[in-house]
Amino acid sequence: MASSADERDFAGGNLFSSAERRIAEANAPLAARVRPTGLEDFVGQERAVGEGSWLRRAIEHDALSSVVLYGPAGTGKTTLARIVAATTNAEFVEVSAVTGTVKDLRREIDLAKERLLAYGRRTILFVDEIHRFNRSQQDALLHAVEDRTVILVGATTENPYFEVNSALLSRSRVVELTALSDEAIAKIVERAVEAPEGLDGAFELTKAAEEAIVTLAGGDARAALTSLELAAQLASPTGALPAGGAKGLEPIAITVEDVEEANPRRGLPYDKSGDMHYDIVSAFIKSMRGSDPDAAVYWLARMIDGGEDPRFIARRILICASEDIGNADPQAILVAEAAFRAAEVIGYPECRINLAQAAIYLALAPKSNAVVAAIDRAQAEVAKGPRREVPDPLRDRHRPGSEDYGRYLYPHSYPGGWVHQQYLPDGLEQGDFYKPGERGWEAWRAEANARDRAEGES
Repeated sequence: MASSADERDFAGGNLFSSAERRIAEANAPLAARVRPTGLEDFVGQERAVGEGSWLRRAIEHDALSSVVLYGPAGTGKTTLARIVAATTNAEFVEVSAVTGTVKDLRREIDLAKERLLAYGRRTILFVDEIHRFNRSQQDALLHAVEDRTVILVGATTENPYFEVNSALLSRSRVVELTALSDEAIAKIVERAVEAPEGLDGAFELTKAAEEAIVTLAGGDARAALTSLELAAQLASPTGALPAGGAKGLEPIAITVEDVEEANPRRGLPYDKSGDMHYDIVSAFIKSMRGSDPDAAVYWLARMIDGGEDPRFIARRILICASEDIGNADPQAILVAEAAFRAAEVIGYPECRINLAQAAIYLALAPKSNAVVAAIDRAQAEVAKGPRREVPDPLRDRHRPGSEDYGRYLYPHSYPGGWVHQQYLPDGLEQGDFYKPGERGWEAWRAEANARDRAEGES
């Protein structure tokens, strides 16, 4: 309950709490120390909280209604919640979605109801990582949000439309935050170097070091500030950050080598079950479909770097071989199947080469969606069309009376291995389902089949 901490400290006679809090803040991570307390210092997210946006007007006028902030780590969700806490006249309460229980929620809701009825004071309830609440915990919030006993501010890195109770979502507004631009990250880092609550001018960041921090951050402000803090500790002769700045002293240079030593391995964000997982997989498939081998191998590398199961990647390649290439290049499915087998038998790290070979092959292969379109049309006909009987000449001959079915014409007995014969049920015609593409083996075979039929009918 952040908004009235000082009053409670004084009323309770806790004379040391303010000093203790200042000590805790001084020893907090750099990212926490330089967290903005007002919208004027908030960097990035113009679409979500820029001038004229709903969220900005709601915060500035202290008229916030329930909202779910959704976006990757380090994009400002918690910071926005803290700005609400610093600017609102309402009571600001935080409940942990990791350790909180239904009992905790109900206690805070009961207190919020008492506060509203006795003093007319609203309560803003902040739940970080709200997707970690189970269904019963989310349900416990529902009525309190519906009758505005509390104003919910939820934050989540997972898609709320999948992870948050739909009834709760219908009573809230979803605001999406995106990965910060390189320019925004650079501004945040530069401010942290100079800010009194940050490095206070005790360090000087070389241009190359700043660029390295921005690149390593990948749009995550918290990651950028952590890199800056670790690099500063490495640059400091004592291994500690000078307290109160470096008054009268030359700033200590933070070099690109310090940044690289602080980050021995870069790890771009990747979640194996969340939105980023699906976005990157989608980009990988669409790059192969779009015949871009460079993009395909880049997104493949992102999945490998994120520790994605190689068999999952191989399954996507195997599907793509039929869905997007099909019989334009029948070899593609064999290459994809071999990559899948390699992923099973060899595993990382070597199978990355097999996966890359298959992904590049599929990207370069001629494209056709005729196979998937054909089976989709056929299944739609089966599901919605009338019952259609097998033409008599095609029926099984191992039953009494089959001699009346009519003569079956054996194609191999005719020139070109083809003879005109009804194969489709009555009411369906050649080309209703399969429409060959214009590229590769499929197009060549379509032309050859047309010639064979023309010769057979002449």
